[in-house]
Amino acid sequence: MKTDAPTRTETVGEAIARHLADIGVTRVFGVISIHNMPILDAIARQGRIRFVPARGEAGAMNMADAYARVSRSLGVVITSTGTGAGNTAGAQVEALTAGSPVLHITTQVDRQFMDRDRAAIHDVPRQTDMLKGISKTCLRMWEARSVHTVLSAAASAALSPPSGPVSLEIPVDVQRETVPEQDFIARPLVVRPLAGQDSIAALAELVKKARRPMLWLGGGARHAGDAANALVERGFCAVSSTNGRAVVDEASPYTLGAFNMTPEAEAIYAQCDLMIVAGSRLRGNETRNNTLPLPSPLVQIDAEATQGARNYPVDLFIHGDAKDSLARLLDLLPERLETDAEFRHSIAIARVKAEGRLRDQLGVYRVIADALQERVAAGGHPFVRDVTISNSTFGNRYVQFAAPHHGVHALGGGIGQGLAMGIG
Repeated sequence: MKTDAPTRTETVGEAIARHLADIGVTRVFGVISIHNMPILDAIARQGRIRFVPARGEAGAMNMADAYARVSRSLGVVITSTGTGAGNTAGAQVEALTAGSPVLHITTQVDRQFMDRDRAAIHDVPRQTDMLKGISKTCLRMWEARSVHTVLSAAASAALSPPSGPVSLEIPVDVQRETVPEQDFIARPLVVRPLAGQDSIAALAELVKKARRPMLWLGGGARHAGDAANALVERGFCAVSSTNGRAVVDEASPYTLGAFNMTPEAEAIYAQCDLMIVAGSRLRGNETRNNTLPLPSPLVQIDAEATQGARNYPVDLFIHGDAKDSLARLLDLLPERLETDAEFRHSIAIARVKAEGRLRDQLGVYRVIADALQERVAAGGHPFVRDVTISNSTFGNRYVQFAAPHHGVHALGGGIGQGLAMGIG
């Protein structure tokens, strides 16, 4: 008599560990606690993911954030309920500001005590409200059967533009329950908003009329380097926010780099007859609180629809992914734009003047700045910086790096996060 093979089962903690490994996660950062041990014990038993323990949850979040930026993949941090989750707050605000794709797996007390303020150990009755304030999205795993679907939803949300940290609460009693093993685990679906073709066509017409076009590139364009550099080759000039550095090769004579508020930059903007802002919020600290005069027409491309004209009035807003939008723009343009050669030449002059003035201001510290300048880009090193006078003076602009994902700094301005970021 033939009998069916018994269904293989595993705990939710084991399913989470296996799911993360199957979608390509190789590093997890966090702090061990009684409420996350079903997950972390499973990670240790399976041996497919390296767990990097931190002394505190804030440091673990900073590590996962920097890891996500440099590896261009999902960063994962695992914390505990209540105070453990709360300890991540400042560091998670940094990940939110930077748009880092981080999955924050935190825990909850048993469901019978959850949200009821019954003083269960580690319980914070409004933990979810706190997490919502520091997350792109906050999810909760209510049932064991939804382990894979909720994990997929959380990872997809973190990675999909505009990317950002996603918090996932998993009650400890859910972690201990058993579920059937799932043979196939799909990688998270990254959903990118695609601009309408009519918007791209309208932008192409503006570009064809311009003689002195520029790109302003932000962190949301970090993955758009091929298209951005191709536009520069065809006749565009460029400038970047601090988080958009090296999207266009910083050694190019046609980019101001992040010298975006100098008198020379302002003179360049006054001559520019079209600026495309791609993936930048035009933050106050890089626009003199939005008083820096910018060119007209001003076009903004952003994956987040609500960012349109938030800080500057724009002539055209394009809701779409920067990489896709710029690539499709290229398809509608001639191989060589009829641009002003003298204007392009003036970019290099403006950059040299700004760098020279900065070097004069550095005095004896110029030796340090120059030593870093000689080594960071040439060695292909990530350049991780804390909030310090030296970084604000020369680290954010003068020291070049080889690729956009090599630049890591605290966009939110939180002091003391650099060491943990460097470990990540």
